[in-house]
Amino acid sequence: MSLIQSFKLVLSPPHRAATPFLLAGSFIGLLGRATPWRATRLLGNAGIAFTAFCLYFFRDPKRVPPPRADLVLASADGRVTSVALVTPPPALEMGHTPVWRVSTFLSVLNVHINRMPAAGEVTKIAYHAGKFLNASLDKASEHNERNELRLTLPDGRNIGVVQIAGLIARRILCFVEEGDRVEAGERFGLIRFGSRTDVYLPPGVEPLVVEGQTMVGGETVLAKL
Repeated sequence: MSLIQSFKLVLSPPHRAATPFLLAGSFIGLLGRATPWRATRLLGNAGIAFTAFCLYFFRDPKRVPPPRADLVLASADGRVTSVALVTPPPALEMGHTPVWRVSTFLSVLNVHINRMPAAGEVTKIAYHAGKFLNASLDKASEHNERNELRLTLPDGRNIGVVQIAGLIARRILCFVEEGDRVEAGERFGLIRFGSRTDVYLPPGVEPLVVEGQTMVGGETVLAKL
């Protein structure tokens, strides 16, 4: 990545979900800096720092998906922490045959916009309240707060995508509903602040990524259909 591309990534405009946080931080910052008291000025500095953090955390850079319909793309930025054969979540009704699951961990420094791994129709959404364990742990897939989506491809096969809240994250946002038709790389959600995203591949489809690899949501190829 060039230096110019790095600056463009950092300076990308924030997603609209950042609006209440930016307004609150800016208000506290301006109010605190406008008073003569040391305590309130320190609070104002904290408000300014929080606003700057939110501008960085909620950044929403443009992504260009590969122009091919036979690919499964990464649903999130971050680092691959697990590539394993597991049974899909029961709520997604994808059967009991083990399939490949690719887990991507997002730190607070990663872009947190979730993107669709392929084009298709959202045929199932299941939200589960739960714990807030470290999202890099394997048991987070079953115990943490999470939002599960089933994406049905034009050929009838299914891909599962699961948004998992982490140790710091306390809010999962999902922008799509059952019945929505989506395109590969399209934004579908966001998790605040630090999280994990799992992608369950169709039976017989093997991943092309390995643990430790860095993902770019909407661009990195996870598998070939």
